[in-house]
Amino acid sequence: MSRTYAKRSLHSIVAHDLGARIVSGQLAPGDVLPTEAALSESLDVSRTALREAIKILSAKGLIESRPKTGTRVKPRSSWNLLDPDVLSWHFPDPDPAFLYALFETRLIIEPNTVAMAAVRATPDEIKAIGDAYDAMEKAEPGTEAVYLTDLQFHQAILNASGNDFMKSFGMLIETALIGSFRLSSGGPKAHVQSLPDHHAVYAAISHRDPDEARATMHKLLRRTMRQLRQQLGMSVDHDWDKIGL
Repeated sequence: MSRTYAKRSLHSIVAHDLGARIVSGQLAPGDVLPTEAALSESLDVSRTALREAIKILSAKGLIESRPKTGTRVKPRSSWNLLDPDVLSWHFPDPDPAFLYALFETRLIIEPNTVAMAAVRATPDEIKAIGDAYDAMEKAEPGTEAVYLTDLQFHQAILNASGNDFMKSFGMLIETALIGSFRLSSGGPKAHVQSLPDHHAVYAAISHRDPDEARATMHKLLRRTMRQLRQQLGMSVDHDWDKIGL
């Protein structure tokens, strides 16, 4: 699912390296990057490749370059967190607060999106969701297919929503979804246990029942979050019940 280094240009590799350092906190907000000459030498790349990488990171909101003061890491509030690269740099060791924010976003978006799909999906789109579910059932536990078919299922629902923004949302968070599926899989047993919830979502869409579709997707996401907390030993409390998520 991810782009490999072999397929990346040199400046993309440099951007990935620096971006991962920033997201992980190795380079903190307010830190000034070394001079172009020093950074080019330490990374063993040309200044041209480094400048292109700096442009990429600037466009993603991670850094800014100013005359005389150099290139500085911007506050996290300025980062484009929906950028696929910025999302991917949070994995495989994401901060618990980041994971909670991700699942909050999913809890806001996906239950309502599946309700849209229950009303708006075409027969072909419903079939695509069903095919994705069938692929989930056939996926061998512990393999990459588990994550990829799960992603396919959720994206098929977003595509069936009849809302172009939802379709874009699915593409933007592809890397984060894959990462969260891996972290929250809980092993082969968890994959098998999740199948009834996924089938319930598919059935609700097939029956054109938006309320049931919304409720079953909400149940699925909450169960996934509980598994994630147990697997990672997370003790972070949340206030979703108070908020109504």
